[in-house]
Amino acid sequence: MEAQTANRPDDWPAGTKILVILAHPDDPEFFLGGSIARWCAEGHEVHYAILTDGSRGVSEAYPEPEALSKVRDAEQRAAADTLGVKTITWFGYSDGFLVPDLDVRRRVVRFIREMQPDIVVSCDPTNYYGSGPYLNHPDHRAAGQIVVDSIYPAVGNPSYFPELMEEGIMPHQVSELWLSLTANPNTELDVSTHWERRLEALECHSSQIGERVAFVERMQQRRIDLGDPDGRYIERFRRIIFRR
Repeated sequence: MEAQTANRPDDWPAGTKILVILAHPDDPEFFLGGSIARWCAEGHEVHYAILTDGSRGVSEAYPEPEALSKVRDAEQRAAADTLGVKTITWFGYSDGFLVPDLDVRRRVVRFIREMQPDIVVSCDPTNYYGSGPYLNHPDHRAAGQIVVDSIYPAVGNPSYFPELMEEGIMPHQVSELWLSLTANPNTELDVSTHWERRLEALECHSSQIGERVAFVERMQQRRIDLGDPDGRYIERFRRIIFRR
């Protein structure tokens, strides 16, 4: 993989609008919290769209899905505020049952056209496996598939969902698509200086992380296990730059 940290693949103009679309509350912070912290600190405008209600991340302390959904809403808002994210939009699909069908694709196309972001970020729909003995959640893959299929070919093409134009929602050209949680990265960001802010945001997700001290220890060990030889904290992406 070509190392791109030095030449700043995210050297965008100040105020670039970045839209992060993922499946669950806490996905943004786990998948790319350091990058989000970096982009907000550099004056970019970051927005979230969360596709599910997060209701099935249950535990002994949070056994009721409906009540948990409300808790996770508040947790995600606190985490987003910690990083400097501007807005969160909830699509409200049922956690665990997200499907990349035409109805949700139309909703996401509408949303992207309305938001008019420069950069869209999601996760790689082709990645079935996590690190170690973990499988990638089907909602993660579905969210990535929805976003990829929405961006190309629909968001910028007037022949897709023309009924949206009748409502005044016009096609929009996204400049770049970044896919996190990928097994085939072509771009990396050194976000070592934003590690602590990422941890602070993750700690807002109390219903999901368990005991805080043990969680931080796990995160620190994971950083060591997955880190690069220089001890940096790197977040990796599959980056697609669209022709103009």
